[in-house]
Amino acid sequence: MSENRKVAVVAVGGNALIVDKNKKTIPDQFDAVRQTMKHIADMIETGWDVVVTHGNGPQVGFILRRSELSIHELHPVPLDYCGADTQGAIGYMMQKALHNEFKRRGMGKEAVTVVTQVRVDADDPAFQKPTKPVGSFLDEATARERMAQGHAFIEDAGRGWRRVVPSPIPQDIVEVNAIRTLLGKGFSVVAVGGGGIPVVEKENGSLRGVEAVIDKDFASGLLAKLIDADLLLISTAVEKVAINFNKPDQRWLDEMTVAEAEQYMEEGHFAPGSMLPKVKAIVKFLKEGGKKALITDPENIGRALKGETGTWIVP
Repeated sequence: MSENRKVAVVAVGGNALIVDKNKKTIPDQFDAVRQTMKHIADMIETGWDVVVTHGNGPQVGFILRRSELSIHELHPVPLDYCGADTQGAIGYMMQKALHNEFKRRGMGKEAVTVVTQVRVDADDPAFQKPTKPVGSFLDEATARERMAQGHAFIEDAGRGWRRVVPSPIPQDIVEVNAIRTLLGKGFSVVAVGGGGIPVVEKENGSLRGVEAVIDKDFASGLLAKLIDADLLLISTAVEKVAINFNKPDQRWLDEMTVAEAEQYMEEGHFAPGSMLPKVKAIVKFLKEGGKKALITDPENIGRALKGETGTWIVP
C-alpha cells in the first residue's frame, strides 16, 4: 500500500442492519445498510482504505429459527454454516450499496466480500463454558430434548430456554493475506463478518468448523493488528462513550488512554452486553501495538475523523 494511504478497519454494529425491531425484512436491512455505507463511502472518498466488518447475531438467529420451523422437512444448518451464509448475504448487501454509492459519486472503486474463517484454539476454556445465547426461545420440554442431543441451554430471565454456545478468543484470520492483497490493489473489502466463521486447525493443518460464535469486535481488532491498520473504528448506536451512563453525573468522553479505559472497566462503567466488549477489544488492540481507535455512530464518522466528536482511545 502506498505511503500516503491510511488503512482503517470499520466494525459496524447490529444497528447498521436492523434499525428497529419492526424493521427486519431484507429490504429494511438493505435500506439501513445503504445509509451506513454512505458514511463509509465518505471516508473512502477522503483517502482511507477500508475493511468493513459487521455483526450477524439477528441474521444467524433467523436462520436457526427457519431450521427449527422446517425440521420435519429439511436438514438443520450447523452454526459455522449459518455464519458463512450470513457473511455472504450481508456482504452482498454492503458490496451492492458501496458499488452504487461509488457509481453515484464517480469514484473508480470496487467493493468485494471475503468469506472469512477465523482460527480459534480447540483448548480455549470457552468450549467448556458456553455463554453466548443463539436462536429463539424454547419451552423447557423442547430445550431438554435438545440437551439430550448434546446442546447446552440456559433459562433466560423467565422468557424461556435458549441455546448457548462457546465464544472463544480469535487467534488468527485464515484469509488475512487475501484481505491485505485486495486492499493493496485498491479494493474496499467486507470481511470477518459476525466475528468470522470459527474453525480449529487439526494436527495435519486441515481446518474444521466448530459450533461457536466469535465476538466481532475482538475479531475486528485482531484483523486491524494483522494488517497493521492505522485506525480501528467501532461504529455503534451512540455518538460518544460515556461514564456514569444514564446517571445524573453522566460524562461524555472525547478521549481516553488505555489506562483510563481499564480503570473505567474496573469501575463498571460499561455494560457487558453493549459497550464493554467494544472497549475491551480496543484495549487489546492498542496493547498489542495498535495506533489508535475511535468509537462513534455511523452518521458522525466524518465529523469524528476531523476530531469534532466521537471518543478516541489512544495508547
